[in-house]
This record gives sequence, C-alpha cells and structure tokens, in this order.
Amino acid sequence: MSSPKKILPYLAVALTIVCLSFSAFFVRWANVAPPVMGFYRIGIATLILTPFFLRRMTRLRGTSSALVLGWGLLLFPVLAGLASAMDQFIWNFSLRFTSAANATLLGNTSPLWVALAAWLIFRERTNGLFWLGLGLTLSGAAAVLSADFLRHPTLGWGDLLSISSATFYGAFYLLSQRSRQRLDTLSHVWLVSLTSTLLMLLLSLLMRAPLLGYPPRTYLLLLGAALIPQLTGYLALGYALGHLPASVVSPTMLGQPVLTALLAIPILGEPLHPVQWIGGLVVLAGIYLVNRSRETKAMPPAEAILAIQETGFPERTE
Repeated sequence: MSSPKKILPYLAVALTIVCLSFSAFFVRWANVAPPVMGFYRIGIATLILTPFFLRRMTRLRGTSSALVLGWGLLLFPVLAGLASAMDQFIWNFSLRFTSAANATLLGNTSPLWVALAAWLIFRERTNGLFWLGLGLTLSGAAAVLSADFLRHPTLGWGDLLSISSATFYGAFYLLSQRSRQRLDTLSHVWLVSLTSTLLMLLLSLLMRAPLLGYPPRTYLLLLGAALIPQLTGYLALGYALGHLPASVVSPTMLGQPVLTALLAIPILGEPLHPVQWIGGLVVLAGIYLVNRSRETKAMPPAEAILAIQETGFPERTE
C-alpha cells in the first residue's frame, strides 16, 4: 500500500485541476480588463498568505534553518512570478476572442514548450515518440484554429494568444520547480504571487484600466477567483512541484482543459464544433506522447541542476 506521503502530491495535482478548471468562468463572469482580473486574483491571494509567510519568517529567524532571502533564492521565484503574470495577462485577454474550452486547451500546451526547451537548451536527446507527439500536437492545434478562423476570424486570434500564453506557462513550470528545490511551498508561492501582483498593477496603470468602481457582484467574483483557482489551486500546484518533477505534473494537468470544456457547455453555453473536439483530443494525445518520450530519460534532480548551471540558463513552475 502506498504511504500517505506518496499519495498526497497526486491528490494535490487533482485538486489543482479542479480549481484551475474554473479560471475561465471567473474571467468571463467578472468581465474586467485582463490586468485588473490578474491584479485582484493574485493580489488577494497574496494578502491572505502574507501573515502566514511573516509568521514563518519569524519562526525561522535565529535558527540554523533561517530563510535568508538573498538574490540566490529570489531569482527563480521572481522570474516564475513574472512568467505567471504574463501567462495570466495574455490568457485573460484571449478569452475575449475565443471560447473558454479553446483558451484552456491551447493555454495548456505548456508541456510541449517544456519539452522543446529541454531539447534546445538542455540538449536532451529525442526519439521518434517525441517527434510523433510534436506532430500530433501541432496538427491538433491547427485543426482547432482552422475551425475558429472559419467561424469568425477574431476567434482565431484568441487561439493564437492562448498558445503564446502557454509559452509563459511552460517557463513558469520550469522556474517554479527550480525555485522549489530551495524554498518551501509557502515561501515559493508568496514570492511568486507578490511578483505577479506588482507586474499586474503596473500593467493596469499602463493600460489605464480602473481598479475601483465596480459593482459588488464583480468584487465577489474577483474574490472567488482569488480563493479558488489562485490560492487553493496554486498552493496545491506548488506543493506538487516540490514532490514531483514537472515532466510528471505538466502532462497530468491536461485534465484541466477537458474538465473546462465539459463544464463550459452547461455553464457558458459554449458547445464545441466536432472538428474542435477531434483537434483537442489530438492535441492531448500529442502532449501525452511528448511527455512519455521523456519519462525514460528524466534526469535526477542533482543532474538537472548541474545541467542548468552549465548552460547558464536560470531555470526551473503551478
């Protein structure tokens, strides 16, 4: 029988999938500017976590395990926070032009970019399974995009935005795993959230998007987005990435777009065209094969760190 410690990381992944599946719904319901949604969603979660983080820092102060937040520790969570903010900003924006199912599906092609980064930067060897998975992923994404372009050109642009957000999501996975090698879950999530909040605030100011003056219902939806997808979802993801490699967590998260697509039918009234269902399933199959091709070659943590240091690439994230 598996011990609870071995089961908990997988339960955390399942909880993350459920929580993040509601992200698109909160964005649609709140109907505020993309950086405003990100500012409140991440900022409220950061405020809630702040007293717990400060309490932890106070407890560690003066002990042999004291947490000293020097640049060596701050680099990766700060970079992960910037990547997370850009991912959410672009993805929130994409929901104005495409369906919740498409945005979530294409926004979760991050395993593909993680695998490509490992191939290009870490010089990981690839096999036929990898290239088959890559081909399937690109073909499925093309099918989803073509269906939207035929129905309405602006929907296709929303899909392209979703794909671009996935590259930041992939960077978030890589950077968070690197951060979690030296930071506990709470410290990692708080630092990432604080960085993301500050960038979202800056983007809101640059876009002149109002931060106040919304009806009570909107603020309740922003609070819900902060508590469910952001706080609960990312805490669970931060915990999982501290105990499981990103190459395992990332493909498992493919359950999120499936659940979002199913829920969007009754909740948002967004049924998908048969071509989109087929293309979506091909994308999922391709990403699964990409990650299966890497499972047998996954580097132990110590070797991964050495490879990162040797390449000079400052990595490895929700």
